[in-house]
Amino acid sequence: MPGTVGGAVTTTEESPARPALTPLRQARERFLTGRPLPDGVPDEIVAAWRRARFFGVRHDLTEPSEPLPPARSALLTAARPVLERLAPALASGQSSLVLTDERLRVLWSAGSGPGDEKCHDLSEQEVGHNSAALALRTRRRAEVHGPEHFLDLWQDVSAVSVPVLAPENGQVLGTVTVACGLCTGCTPHPGAALAEATATAVEAELLARSRTTERVLLDAFQRAAARPGAAVVALDGKNRLLSDAAAGMLSPGAVAVLERTAAANGSGRDDTDPSEAYDPCERAGASEPTRTSEPYGLSEPARPSEPYDSARHRNGSVAFDLELPDGTGTAHVTPVRHEGAVIGVVAVVEPPADEAVRPHAQHPRVALAGRSVPWRHATAKAAELARSREPLLLTGERGTGKTALARELLRARGDLDPVVVDAAEGPVDEPGIWATALASDHALLLRHAERLAQADVAALNSLLDERPDAPLLLTFTPGTPPGPCLQRLLDTLAARSVTLPALRERPDDIRELLPELAPKPVPGRPPLTWTLDALRALERHPWPGNITELAHLVRALAEHRQVAGPVRRTELPDLVREGPATRQLSPMELAERTAILESLRSHGGNKARAAAALGIARATLYRKLRGYSL
Repeated sequence: MPGTVGGAVTTTEESPARPALTPLRQARERFLTGRPLPDGVPDEIVAAWRRARFFGVRHDLTEPSEPLPPARSALLTAARPVLERLAPALASGQSSLVLTDERLRVLWSAGSGPGDEKCHDLSEQEVGHNSAALALRTRRRAEVHGPEHFLDLWQDVSAVSVPVLAPENGQVLGTVTVACGLCTGCTPHPGAALAEATATAVEAELLARSRTTERVLLDAFQRAAARPGAAVVALDGKNRLLSDAAAGMLSPGAVAVLERTAAANGSGRDDTDPSEAYDPCERAGASEPTRTSEPYGLSEPARPSEPYDSARHRNGSVAFDLELPDGTGTAHVTPVRHEGAVIGVVAVVEPPADEAVRPHAQHPRVALAGRSVPWRHATAKAAELARSREPLLLTGERGTGKTALARELLRARGDLDPVVVDAAEGPVDEPGIWATALASDHALLLRHAERLAQADVAALNSLLDERPDAPLLLTFTPGTPPGPCLQRLLDTLAARSVTLPALRERPDDIRELLPELAPKPVPGRPPLTWTLDALRALERHPWPGNITELAHLVRALAEHRQVAGPVRRTELPDLVREGPATRQLSPMELAERTAILESLRSHGGNKARAAAALGIARATLYRKLRGYSL
């Protein structure tokens, strides 16, 4: 029977038949000694063993590394009451319960079992294949038994892991793992129910805590923003609130400094236990006068331009002034407290004394143009993932700007001469083109991965098996169901994928896109401008061709219109001028539609998970999707 764990759909029905462990144990020995593998070894397990070898993991590891634990963890704060209630029941058994964060660092463990050498890091880079790493990658319950592990010390261990998801946005915050002695005949793992129940309880605790602190932060923000024209920012590590004035004044760099400052000054920390706190992510770019959810994470300490006494502010209880970058001005930062803990900060920004408030900088390039929440969220995630030269998958409808964003990401990290391959131009039949490009340290941009020939997909899968860290960017447009080989490629890259929103989901960005899409005006002629009536028509159009369609319209008008002045609504094509046939949505319906789209995007299009995260029945979600023509 299917069940729901904090928005993540799991299953308690029998798992698919696992390979017999005795032949698998023999295959592992052959792999470790460099001998050919027998037939029948699952590709996924062989790929996991190869990744461990690539990462340099020693199979005979006896002393696991002991990295410093996270200084603060919102997940551990919420999970501790749940875990401590379970700990006594584990003391007398032969199983262990482990909680990790999103980087697979162990935050808490209890109980004992075979192979329980107290590893402090369960990432594949440290210990090879294991259930926690598999659950994190697949976002669902995962089991690993005996010789499926790479390490010798886990050859007699069976483990099951369940991801813990953030209640606000479905991001994976960590994993819960139950490990015991080898149980080959158990389907599912005997600890599966315990792992799922623990993850459910932790997610419920996270949700209860976030609702209370969000209300306190919102109240503090509204009090500070009561003065007309005040530029106010409130942050707590998961949410970012900006007034209209702040959105027009702050640069992404200034917002990032405020978030790092919030982290360094005790956001989410109380005075008695500084090890338990919310950790703001180091994110830049969202400048909306509404709340935006961000995943949990760890950030570097703030490095404000104006030095301040760190000892004086260590408990986050004293307000202070901070000079912001980009000539933005000065922020007066005040901690927000709730029940003795600092749960966030409110910053009131004043512009430089000799300058008036002004919008930040010039328009960005098309690849990054847009200030809407869906677009900023997607580009911020893509920029974060692209910092490392590991594979990255950009998905979305045709014309959403996948290739333009990919090129911008490559340029930003210094890959100025990538090898570009377009599968839409025909089979990529040049033997070794990918391996040759990667061997010469060139990044590879592969466009239209959905058009790859079967042989090319197989070659790419083999390449990623050998080089899981290859500097590869792929663009993919969903359409017809992918075949098994292409689906395997998509599954491999799922953990490092970003879905770009359609233009109809970000109509607020159209006004910023228009000057970027327009060609440079002829000398002596003014740039293309638009009446408010024309802009409203553009923002209501569904744009099935997305940015590409909008760009064609802008270029056609710039090249062929014969009248001067702003573009009027009457000059637009009939379909755009007349608007969609559907009725206009109310502000409440627009907000609900946006929430549904965000939930679907956060859960990879899975409607069951999206409905659970929204707190509605799946039938209700389907009805609303039909009503909003989604």
